[in-house]
Amino acid sequence: MLVPICLFTYNRLEELQQTVEALKRNFLACESELFIFSDGAKTPDAEPKVTAVRAYLKTISGFKSVTIEESPTNRGLANSIISGVSRMVHQYGKVIVLEDDLITTPNFLNFLNHALDYYQDHPQIMSVSGYTMDLPSLKNHESDFYLGYRAASWGWGIWKDRWELVDWDMKSYRSFKWDFLRQVQFMRGGMDMPYMLWKQMNGRLDSWAIRLGYCQFEKDLLTVFPSKSKLKSIGFGDDATHTTSNQRFTTKLDEELKTEFDFDPHPFPDPVLAKEFREKFSLTSRLAEKFNFL
Repeated sequence: MLVPICLFTYNRLEELQQTVEALKRNFLACESELFIFSDGAKTPDAEPKVTAVRAYLKTISGFKSVTIEESPTNRGLANSIISGVSRMVHQYGKVIVLEDDLITTPNFLNFLNHALDYYQDHPQIMSVSGYTMDLPSLKNHESDFYLGYRAASWGWGIWKDRWELVDWDMKSYRSFKWDFLRQVQFMRGGMDMPYMLWKQMNGRLDSWAIRLGYCQFEKDLLTVFPSKSKLKSIGFGDDATHTTSNQRFTTKLDEELKTEFDFDPHPFPDPVLAKEFREKFSLTSRLAEKFNFL
């Protein structure tokens, strides 16, 4: 049985429609179960948009089955994902997760299913991503994948035992925030990560991903990334909750569309790719994006 898909949505109908249409074009769509989590309106002004989204959800076909859960209240993205994924991995053992602003290639589900099956019994792998940034060294990268130190939040998959490693209450943060060396080490996935975690712990950010990333760092685990991206984000409009810029994350989609992939039973991170990945989150790159130098 293929890994079930969890799709989290809120109030952006146009982006959602593009996400679903692209997902329906996946080679494995008709064999996959789709579970949709629709969050409730945060304010009265958002209710018409949420209503329009829910009307559209009831028209979706093209999958083995479609199950819709409508929240009567607004949980917020982080709580929605934590709750929904927790229930799904408990039932199915592993899941593929998408939000409503991601355009996937037709072989996205092939890559995620294959990687989740291959690395299920490899505890050093935290999760699998369908997205990769445009890293210079990937142009001549012969493998179908590479490893990274940062958890992915755009089109990803995870197993029950890895998901349950995460302490969403962050009990160890009190000691971590005074440990300068550990904070520097946490930057191996990007220099923005300690600050994002600080904002999360001080109520200035509502993110499941940074807490997952912190757990991955604590446990010294890795993420599998495709060498050719299987998705791109379109979530940079005025209604985007967490994403405000996109130049650094623009990537070329996979055009080869192969459906079988070669993985390594004993993978290790490529230091050059790790450095290029980390530099995408450097102050220099962020300033270059801000002032349109990219």
